[in-house]
Amino acid sequence: MAESRYVGSYPVIGIRPTIDGRKGALDVRGSLEEQTMNMAKNAAKLFEENLRYSNGEPVKVVIADSTIGRVGESAACADKFRKEGVDITLTVTPCWCYGSETMDMDPTTIKAVWGLNATERPGAVYLASVLATHAQKGLPAFGIYGHDVQEADDMTIPEDVKEKLLRFGRAAVAAASMRGKSWLQIGSVTMGIGGSIIDQDFIESYLGMRVESVDEVEIIRRMTEGIYDEAEYQKALAWAKEKCHIGFDKNPEHLQKSQEEKEKQFEFVVKMAVIIKDLMQGNKNFPEELSEEAIGHNAIAAGFQGQRQWTDFYPNGDFAEAMLNSSFDWDGAREPYILATENDVLNGLGMLFMKLLTNRAQMFADVRTYWSPEAVKRVTGYDLEGVAKENGGIIHLINSGACCLDASGAAKDENGNGVMKEWWNVTEEDQQAIMDATTWNMADLGYFRGGGYSSRFETKVQMPATMIRLNLVKGLGPMLQIAEGWTVGLPEDVSDTLWKRTDYTWPCTWFAPRCDGKEGAFKSAYDVMNNWGANHGAISYGHIGADLITFASMLRIPVAMHNVPEDKIFRPAAWNAFGMDKEGADYRACANYGALYKPYK
Repeated sequence: MAESRYVGSYPVIGIRPTIDGRKGALDVRGSLEEQTMNMAKNAAKLFEENLRYSNGEPVKVVIADSTIGRVGESAACADKFRKEGVDITLTVTPCWCYGSETMDMDPTTIKAVWGLNATERPGAVYLASVLATHAQKGLPAFGIYGHDVQEADDMTIPEDVKEKLLRFGRAAVAAASMRGKSWLQIGSVTMGIGGSIIDQDFIESYLGMRVESVDEVEIIRRMTEGIYDEAEYQKALAWAKEKCHIGFDKNPEHLQKSQEEKEKQFEFVVKMAVIIKDLMQGNKNFPEELSEEAIGHNAIAAGFQGQRQWTDFYPNGDFAEAMLNSSFDWDGAREPYILATENDVLNGLGMLFMKLLTNRAQMFADVRTYWSPEAVKRVTGYDLEGVAKENGGIIHLINSGACCLDASGAAKDENGNGVMKEWWNVTEEDQQAIMDATTWNMADLGYFRGGGYSSRFETKVQMPATMIRLNLVKGLGPMLQIAEGWTVGLPEDVSDTLWKRTDYTWPCTWFAPRCDGKEGAFKSAYDVMNNWGANHGAISYGHIGADLITFASMLRIPVAMHNVPEDKIFRPAAWNAFGMDKEGADYRACANYGALYKPYK
């Protein structure tokens, strides 16, 4: 649907139809050829119709040229897949096959096996056998086996199998999409925040990405020397002046800037957004004398330090962060960028994970304040209702900068409900509604001495949401936390009373995690807050915790805390060998297999 902004092709799914290789007088193989190949074609159709790359195009699926019954055919399939750029393989079969001869032996591919649950031929026996061989050889694979027996001539895919196939496919495409791309840090560590202390080895070893770094002064160099696309800047500026509603200035009158200064700062922050786009992806419109800058850094995600060296002197990066993270700009609807405020790479990577899984814009926020029902009642006189009451309170998600504007919930679905849409479904009406729900307020000079503009909106609707945090722990490595829940709309006077106790010029979202009242991290919203691993959280539309668990297992990142129903947890079959408690088994399996691209110590 849109041209890819990255160097390198998107990951391809390869389907391997394996078969019983026996010919002979009864021609066992011949009797299974059509059924086996139809399984492969049906799986390919399911992927192509339901999965998309981040640019909106359907995923590419290739099928082996023949069924695979012996090792020579495995080799031919592997050769084809190398030429086609296959990063993900699904092996399918309705019957017994010769496991070690027919399995995917490529250590770099992400693997699953679907064995048909039917009685005529032992597909389940092959599935169990080949998964054991995968485990024995240190090549983890996901096992897919339907709950109910099917007739041999039934070519439909059961719903439970569809769910696992699509969960595997979504997560695998997301994981493989990061390979060879860059994280671009603009600046360095922000105010001592651990998340912005970049760990290049982790990014290389676990994600297959590289780290690129430029100093923030590069933005000033490009402004000063005119190293940007003037036509795009003028288009962006005209659009911003038309669409952006300027809000109140909270600063003391004697410190407020003149109207002329404010206009210059607005032009400055728009130009920042244009330049940061160029730094991330390059710009093919640059003239020959700027051919070096035209290349860009092939960044699938980036972070901007800002505080304090930049923001003590220059206007802040809030406009660039908010607009680039949104699902549209002066060019209309387009794939969201990932640009983390305060260069919090760990939160930015969490945003990247969920963007690749959902193709939606992502929120960045401080996990700032827990409000108990009692505290809300004491301060406002209001009794929390609905999910906020049921889950023991709300968490205030608020931060200057990188929260996408889509999080206002101003876009509507066909039933009039507030949503955050896949970017290609964001209409012009949605864009206008989102911009109308947002004001741009002069930056708080206590935080940002150099001025600038902060986006300001309130999430006024209830939407399903998932909040995550990626952390690095010395001696352990990476770990992921996941909390599914809902955004909460509060009465205006209640929200304002609570909001004004922090910064009233920043985007405001109230979040109620789904809690079960049992002892542990999800007893109540308070316990979620109390167990959260850092000051920031990345938040996505939808309940996508199950996809995240599958995705994390592919990257060998254990999940420390989640509220996903146990029957939705889907990890490689080898994880079952590491103990009966799923969380502990996850930790042990991830430690055993190590980082996907090289051991991380």
